[in-house]
Amino acid sequence: MKLSEELAARGFIYQHSADASIILDGEKRTVYLGIDPTADAIHVGNLVPFMMLNHIMKAGHQVILLLGGGTAMIGDPSGRDTERELATLEKISAQAATMEAGVRTLSTGDITFVNNYDWLSKLTALDFMRDVGKHFTVNAMIKKDSVATRMESENGISYTEFSYSLLQGYDYLHLHQHNGADVQIGGSDQWGNLIAGVELIRRVTGHEAYALTMPLIVDKATGKKFGKSMGNAVWLSRHKTTPYELYQFWLNTSDESVIDYLKLFTFISLDEIAIIEADHETDKSARIAQRRLADEVVRFVHGVKAQSGAALATGVLFGTKSLQDLTNDEQALLRAEAPIKTIGNSPLIDLLIETELASSKREARQFIAEGAIALNETVLTDENMVVGEQLTDVAVLRRGKKNRIFIGKV
Repeated sequence: MKLSEELAARGFIYQHSADASIILDGEKRTVYLGIDPTADAIHVGNLVPFMMLNHIMKAGHQVILLLGGGTAMIGDPSGRDTERELATLEKISAQAATMEAGVRTLSTGDITFVNNYDWLSKLTALDFMRDVGKHFTVNAMIKKDSVATRMESENGISYTEFSYSLLQGYDYLHLHQHNGADVQIGGSDQWGNLIAGVELIRRVTGHEAYALTMPLIVDKATGKKFGKSMGNAVWLSRHKTTPYELYQFWLNTSDESVIDYLKLFTFISLDEIAIIEADHETDKSARIAQRRLADEVVRFVHGVKAQSGAALATGVLFGTKSLQDLTNDEQALLRAEAPIKTIGNSPLIDLLIETELASSKREARQFIAEGAIALNETVLTDENMVVGEQLTDVAVLRRGKKNRIFIGKV
């Protein structure tokens, strides 16, 4: 299967400035993706373009990852209805370094890293106006979705963010002239910015360059933008989202979306995914597809040990394994990888609040009276019981069938 066909079948391709087969299936290209370091880690929404880059590298194309140390100082208005808060150069530089380290762990090939601060910081205002600005009309710029939406809002748009697409276009021209880049990829909200670069290259050099975007990923069950269902960003850094939490995120994927996500977020072949889909349709309650998705993504992002630990912790917490039946190796893995809440000598009623299994003492008393609280398999009925005194090892404290956590002695 050709690369363009593979990427289309997996759901990666949305808009393209020329036929996708011309962009991806002919001569070897130099493809670049730009990402502004507006945070110190990567979230699951960023994983789509990185998975696409890995497919592109596997097909033999060269890949450049641009960290927008310069453009992060300006702020991309795409997808936003308010102005970004401007960060300091020191903060952006630190976030860029951390983000690069994270991206390297997601790469299955050789990526060239660049930072646009290196050239944008040397670009004078006169040079920018004369050599870049003259190639764009305000008439066209105000028609871009990211600009038009803000112009119609109460907040408006500053000249700073209005000029963002020109800077991104200049990045493409710079990488084309210095690194041979001839394809830029990005999310569908970046289409206007990508085309700005294609047009600038054509007008300055006369060369043909290409743009290709990925669709906005939406949970079919909720209609929400992918990665927003937990209320907060789900990060690929274990310091912000633990491997166990990441595992649970994928395990809770809706039945409507799980096959799409297997195509986008794993390297499982399309033929094997078709088999998984058939099994999934036969018995959705077994969550075969969700477990495979969680296993594959956590293994890719955090490694085999983290994936094994997250899967083991899930099994223990939700009934497929018992703490008492674990081997010595499994016990060691659980202690190393499971999210264990260390507790002191608080009475049960306070412990439930500390562990967020209850929001108040009134609620805690109600749960205890209803027999909903248990330590491992033993129902707890005394609100003054000091659970910490009963612990000799890791245990499971649960409220009902769905709310369970590991606890351990300080």
